[in-house]
Amino acid sequence: MTASVFEREQLLFEPTVAASDAVNLVLAFPNTYDIGITSLGYQVVWATLACRGDVNVARYFTDVHESLPSDLDLLGFSLSWELDYGNILDTLDALQIPLRAGERSPRDPLVFGGGPVLTANPEPYAEFFDVILLGDGEDLLGAFIETYQQVRGDPREAQLLALAQVPGIYIPSLYQVSYEHPEGAIAAITPLHAQVPAEVVKQTYRGDRLSASTVVTDRAAWENIYMVEVVRSCPELCRFCLASYLTLPFRTPHATDSLIPLIEQGLKVTNRIGLLGASVTQHPEFETLLHYFDRPQCDGVRLSVASMRTNTITPRLATTLANHGTRSVTIAIESGSERVRNIVNKKLDQADIFRAAEHARAGGLKGVKFYGMAGIPGEVPADLEATAQLMLDLKKAVPGLKLTLGCSTFVPKAHTPFQWMGVNPEAKKRLPQLQKRLAPKGIEFRPESYNWSIIQGLLSRGDRRLGRVLELTRRYGDSVGSIRRAFKELRGQVPALEFYVFENWPSDRVLPWEHLRGPLPKSTLLKHLQDAKALME
Repeated sequence: MTASVFEREQLLFEPTVAASDAVNLVLAFPNTYDIGITSLGYQVVWATLACRGDVNVARYFTDVHESLPSDLDLLGFSLSWELDYGNILDTLDALQIPLRAGERSPRDPLVFGGGPVLTANPEPYAEFFDVILLGDGEDLLGAFIETYQQVRGDPREAQLLALAQVPGIYIPSLYQVSYEHPEGAIAAITPLHAQVPAEVVKQTYRGDRLSASTVVTDRAAWENIYMVEVVRSCPELCRFCLASYLTLPFRTPHATDSLIPLIEQGLKVTNRIGLLGASVTQHPEFETLLHYFDRPQCDGVRLSVASMRTNTITPRLATTLANHGTRSVTIAIESGSERVRNIVNKKLDQADIFRAAEHARAGGLKGVKFYGMAGIPGEVPADLEATAQLMLDLKKAVPGLKLTLGCSTFVPKAHTPFQWMGVNPEAKKRLPQLQKRLAPKGIEFRPESYNWSIIQGLLSRGDRRLGRVLELTRRYGDSVGSIRRAFKELRGQVPALEFYVFENWPSDRVLPWEHLRGPLPKSTLLKHLQDAKALME
């Protein structure tokens, strides 16, 4: 089975034959092959390593893996979804590597990780990793490998000290975290050595060429898709949005010189193209891309666009998408209440939402999926009613268009202005209220699990004391009940679940990621939070 999965791949790069003294590296994705191979970040990191003659890389998924080297130097993980942490621990067990970095011997490989989850807040997982790469990998990955090559034969502590000098490389074991008391807030985070930086800065890639697929396969979750990253970050700065704040600045490669050549590369092996980014249609040359796909040469191409801003949905865009196999578009409105949209800095008028739906129908699309949230800071029941009323009014305004509302609970994210705000427990009953209002009227309502939001909130704002919680939870099963059981067992050793998830934190609190700097300083995030609070009042 393993061989057949990898044999079905169409590679868009030429792997290099590794030298005899190459670093032996396993690159793991903590989920199944079909999900992992659909991750553009994982694809690009693997191809980058496979093109180096000084690295012998093998891929590892939870269901299949390539032939693994017997003498392993490095084990890397790409973490895109918080709950995949359990599969990281399972992989370490399967490879007979101690779970905790502090328990590994000189014979064990260095375990490193990267990806959006670890870049945002690595602290809940800190004790499981020797090395964490913060930020964009384009330049950081090469710096990591080259520095490791220089100290490969040194003792483990010397290796880690050398790697800590590389901008963007975080070595958790070289920082001491002290607490006001075992169940209290963090008192201080301090380096253990003079040569270790007090603050690790997330790395930002500023080149004109972003990522594109390095492999196409019918075994991917999105079958035979070739993905092109059209934009990175988002210029809107919605105050809850990790994808915007953590990845600043907004970057847009040149359409003719960069994006179209990448698309043409993909069309040589597949007719399915996916345009990715947090706000794809805000690329300043997006019309150029539409013109490219509108040509007769692209008549058989299936096109999908990951995300688009509501007021950029034009009849031409809808027509192009419909002509290339797209049946519906997804737009994030967050709330039907203009007051709440102002609180989160969602620059969107009610009229824009109606125009987007009308343009979608006029262009031949069959449906629009809206994305909203419950429990946004400052939200009151009337705001939730405004969301329901908006959907009902849209159904009358655009008859025949299938309307869907997907709704999650607000979760605070590190490095955003709302990182100090807790999950609102009122959301638990507000989601069913929306269901009750919309379902009888023929509007499909897709709520995200409130319990999953609690787990997400815990991992989003957790500190490294959670390592013990995660180890216990893994034994009990991934559920809120299991997490509460773990917290009960560790009472007196870690704060309560409510401390991490539901509490609003004071602005002078030492945050778990205080020593890890994102694109904007804390003072700027606090200013944005104060602007939001002024609107709440």
